[in-house]
Amino acid sequence: MAQGTVQVTHTGTSRWRRRTGEYASLAAALEAATDGDVLTVAPGTYRENLVVQRAVTLRGPEGSPGSVRIAPLDGVPLTVRASAVVQDLHVEGQDAAAPALLVEEGAPELSDVRIVTRSAAGIEVRGGARPTVRRCTVDNPAGIGIAVLDGGGGVFEECEVVSAGQSGVAVRGGAHPRLERCRVHHTSGAGLTATGENSALEAVGCEVYEVRGSGVQITGRATAHLTDCDVHRTTADGVTLDTDAVLTLADCRIHDIPENAVDLRSRSVLTLTRTTVRQFGRNGLSVWDPGTRVDANQCEIFDSTGDYPAVWVSDGATAVLDSCRVHDVPDALFVLDRGSRADVVDSDISQVRNTAVSVSDGATAQLDDCRIRDAATGAWFRDHGSGGTLNGCTLDGMQTGVIVTKGADPTIERCTVDSPAEAGFYVSAGGRGSFLNCRVTGSGGYGFHVIDGCRTTLKKCRTERCARGGYEFADGGPDAAATGPVVEDCSSDESGGFKPPAARETVVQTVSQSPGLLGAIPGQRTTEQEPLVAATQPEKPTRTSKAVLGELDALVGLDSVKREVRALTDMIEVGRRRQQAGLKAASVKRHLVFTGSPGTGKTTVARLYGEILASLGVLEKGHLVEVSRVDLVGEHIGSTAIRTQEAFDKARGGVLFIDEAYALSPQDSGRDFGKEAIDTLVKLMEDHRDAVVVIVAGYTAEMERFLSVNPGVASRFSRTITFSDYNPEELLRIVEQQAEEHEYRLAAGASEALLKYFTAIPKGPAFGNGRTARQTFEAMVERHASRVAQFEEPSTDDLTLLYAEDLPDSP
Repeated sequence: MAQGTVQVTHTGTSRWRRRTGEYASLAAALEAATDGDVLTVAPGTYRENLVVQRAVTLRGPEGSPGSVRIAPLDGVPLTVRASAVVQDLHVEGQDAAAPALLVEEGAPELSDVRIVTRSAAGIEVRGGARPTVRRCTVDNPAGIGIAVLDGGGGVFEECEVVSAGQSGVAVRGGAHPRLERCRVHHTSGAGLTATGENSALEAVGCEVYEVRGSGVQITGRATAHLTDCDVHRTTADGVTLDTDAVLTLADCRIHDIPENAVDLRSRSVLTLTRTTVRQFGRNGLSVWDPGTRVDANQCEIFDSTGDYPAVWVSDGATAVLDSCRVHDVPDALFVLDRGSRADVVDSDISQVRNTAVSVSDGATAQLDDCRIRDAATGAWFRDHGSGGTLNGCTLDGMQTGVIVTKGADPTIERCTVDSPAEAGFYVSAGGRGSFLNCRVTGSGGYGFHVIDGCRTTLKKCRTERCARGGYEFADGGPDAAATGPVVEDCSSDESGGFKPPAARETVVQTVSQSPGLLGAIPGQRTTEQEPLVAATQPEKPTRTSKAVLGELDALVGLDSVKREVRALTDMIEVGRRRQQAGLKAASVKRHLVFTGSPGTGKTTVARLYGEILASLGVLEKGHLVEVSRVDLVGEHIGSTAIRTQEAFDKARGGVLFIDEAYALSPQDSGRDFGKEAIDTLVKLMEDHRDAVVVIVAGYTAEMERFLSVNPGVASRFSRTITFSDYNPEELLRIVEQQAEEHEYRLAAGASEALLKYFTAIPKGPAFGNGRTARQTFEAMVERHASRVAQFEEPSTDDLTLLYAEDLPDSP
């Protein structure tokens, strides 16, 4: 068959009527063909706009995939309006207003078709068409990969969208396709989208990744059902639902998401079964608005990469977790706002850096038969109207098991708190709560600690092996007798058991109040709206400024930093003496900007600076309070100002050190509340200029940008101190100091090997400066231990000498 010709095998009702013809163009061959005919296209490029209107077979030659190119200059290259078979073609389009392959009618079979185009859509299915599309690929960097519209449907099997300028697969207008074992990646819009009433998308065994946007987006009353699918490596949320959307995820995996793994709003409904959510930068599940609901069964949410709660429920939404696991996250479950509710049944929450369950602003949470392990706080009911029930739960390895504050009123039944570091149950600041048949064992502090005269009810509770006592009811003031806790049938293993005062229903203070617990609760770095109250610590003897400056001078390197601090200290000291002499003193702004890479000693110098100012009488205490964006910026309107005020109050009399301060003013701020933190901070610095010294710190370039876009902040700071990276010799000195402090020595040749090591080590963004030196020393100690552990009777030299061979491998 000659190149550029089309061979048509005509068929009829009788075998003898079969005949073959050759045509010079595809259009002519299609015009001559009838239902059942086979059109075999010779290799070549066809600049024709083809329309298949009969049930024919249109294919390229066997064994030559991609040799037939359908590539007109404009318009739709290939339109199918019948139940035809199309296979082994290469389709190219150039019309930004038209699809490359359009299926309008019938139930055609399309297989092994490759579409490389710059069209409105690579494949478009519309109307009553129901194609079966197998092993087709779409490369369309200008538009949608696959669009199924206006009631269209069909099945796509083992297809791949290798690039799309918009969505990878778009479903709208009541369309309802099914995807099986398809891959969608490198799209500039969402990977899979479905929108509009009666639109539905079903996907089985599919993968969506490398997407500039959301992986899956369902909106506007559309529905979708994903089974055994992977969604990962997006730039926005993994899955987004909005406006009455309905989605079911079964046996799916959502991971490596920089934003929310799943975000749903506006009465959307999500059902997850046996689905894992991991490595997300914000919330694993983010649920907003009245009528919005998540039902998760046998799911796992874990390994957060950010500083946000794993499950966030707010603005009247509902979340149900049944037989789920949430672990290795900053916070596990936050329920906020009146009407919001979370129901958690037979689930495990563990390895939580801050609070496992937080209920605030009038929200409700109910946990039945759950297990909470290894968290700073098990459950915190925060304020008036917030409540719910914990029933049959166990809490193990907490700082504090359950906290109730500010008028919150939960019911805690048949719960056990084992080995809390501070208290099993803690109630303060007008919190209420009913504790029925609860038990605390092995507390490092109290079992039940109720202060401020809170009217808490305890019935049939028991404590065992609590270091400071089973029950502590601290004084609530003159009205405590009328408003204090109600205690019935409670017991303790303390000598004589627990004995409430006779003839009184309420219990008031019987032993001295302990401030240690309250200080341990709020100081955690979390994203929640918790009070930043300074922990009560023993007073340290105040050192002279000369002694503190001596410690500063002993630090390795930092010569320019030492000069700056000493010059500033001299100005303050001379100004103080001039005032004592009745002379005018120059006004010195004490707020500072520290710039430089991580590990260059910024926090250490900030601590010493505060101590110097305290020794000079400029600051009352000189203590350091270190915060970052996560401590200052809240998740909803109004919370940021409160948190910033609390951080400032905690630093009163000392230094407020804001690390990575530029994060308060991101380049792409959007709805970010960082500006609210900055505005609040600027006002506080002005109103309380003598109470707190503020130091903002971060990378040099980022801090320059931060100060340039916030002139109000820049005007509050007297000077910028730049912390240079340590050179190899200084890093060696840090290791030598570490060795001396820990009673090790560097053997002959070890110092030279360390110099070479620090010279060769990459100095990129991940380089830790002083931290790297300390980590190097720790690695050497570990290798030394592995080596010396093999000696039966090591000598003193064996136990103390570090050799070059103990150095870690070069990174």
